[in-house]
Amino acid sequence: MHGKYGNKKREDDASLHRPCPQPARVLVVGDVMLDRYWFGEVSRISPEAPVPVVRIRDTEERLGGAANVARNAAALGAHTELLSVIGADEAGDCLARLLEAAGIDASLHRDSSLATTIKLRVIGRQQQLLRIDFETPPGREVLLSKLADLEARAPYADVIVLSDYGKGGMEHVASMIAIANAAGKPVLVDPKGDDYSRYRNATLLTPNLGEFREVAGGWKDEDAFTSKAQRLREELNLQALLVTRSEQGMTLFREGERCHEPAVAREVFDVSGAGDTVIATLAVMLAEGKSFAEAMRVANRAAGIVVGKLGTAIVSREELFGVQRATETAPFSPL
Repeated sequence: MHGKYGNKKREDDASLHRPCPQPARVLVVGDVMLDRYWFGEVSRISPEAPVPVVRIRDTEERLGGAANVARNAAALGAHTELLSVIGADEAGDCLARLLEAAGIDASLHRDSSLATTIKLRVIGRQQQLLRIDFETPPGREVLLSKLADLEARAPYADVIVLSDYGKGGMEHVASMIAIANAAGKPVLVDPKGDDYSRYRNATLLTPNLGEFREVAGGWKDEDAFTSKAQRLREELNLQALLVTRSEQGMTLFREGERCHEPAVAREVFDVSGAGDTVIATLAVMLAEGKSFAEAMRVANRAAGIVVGKLGTAIVSREELFGVQRATETAPFSPL
């Protein structure tokens, strides 16, 4: 990795956006999907049922799931590789074109028995009216072939990201973590479901508050929350656990350490894909030698920007650090 990985003293703002001598190398593995948007106008209610009639004016296709993680890492200047499984269909072809256009080195295993996952969102008056999902789980054989690809590419990555969307592509996630550990690479996981035992020995886990509660149970106060988080971190042998908490910001747990960053969003427009932006930013910052706390600080800033955009979106490096300089180094103005 570029620079020392792990704990170090808090850096000044200038060091956070200082160019890295070489681009970070981020390897993303996970469930990819095609996000399709149909934009239109609503002017009446259907006479057939009490639902709005949307007259479609425009359509758009974007990278979703692990592909959106890769897109966010690439937007921050990282050399980004992606391993995933898609169908031998039109949606898979579209995903491949979008990945190439984003400058992502993608190794996509085609499964003729699989329909590429599509999330179709119908938007009227800037509001999401409907989402339709098309998906089938990939075959076991093609998933095993992905492990060989990971083993071959892992030695050349600075950080490995495993993006689990519960679509079946991460059935062998425990083996993926073992491959990353054997290669001596930090492995960040965006988890799914209520069985976190399969993520044991990862470097960092990034559940949101709802996902964490599903696994750890409820709590009455911050002390209880901290206790549950540290217990889970220890049980899973993680170096760090980061819980994203929506309007409450995000909290990082390490051995004997708790660090919190308050939310910085000015206006929440759409939270779709915000978790992708967070883990991608963490990966790039850690690959560039930032500490866990500093990486969280930048990821929190990125989340505050991306939720102000419609749909799955990215945050550029200029956008991210430009906002940081404007908000954190501006002179104090008394009321």
